[in-house]
Amino acid sequence: MAQDGSERRQYPRAPIELKVEYKKLNTFFADYTKNISKGGTFIRTRRPLDVGTEFLFRLTVPSLDEPLSIRGQVLWVVREGEPPPAGIEEGHEPGMGIRFIYADESQRREIEARVEKLMITSLGSLLYAKLLGKEQSSD
Repeated sequence: MAQDGSERRQYPRAPIELKVEYKKLNTFFADYTKNISKGGTFIRTRRPLDVGTEFLFRLTVPSLDEPLSIRGQVLWVVREGEPPPAGIEEGHEPGMGIRFIYADESQRREIEARVEKLMITSLGSLLYAKLLGKEQSSD
């Protein structure tokens, strides 16, 4: 995957709000996702981590007994009162675009399957199929 953030358009995204917990300098933060895809997520926050930061975060998913732990890397940031980076629409709310990082192919398949279930639950299977088909035909 490219390091310039271009892969954020590679996968269809579903709007979904999930609680996200992560730690920065021994301080714990709890924010919320805005959307999710098989490749990553957008975390709404007024305290984004720096671009390039790798960190472990936990997604609280209502259908799971325990939060889903995922390693991620900050690809891009929108800070309050600053213009967004190239390719991000004006007026985008503050936060950070995250790319999932997998330990191996088995973990990738497991997390992608769970994310796909979340997307189907959020959108419904028909809308998800249309989104998937539309994204594939436009690439």
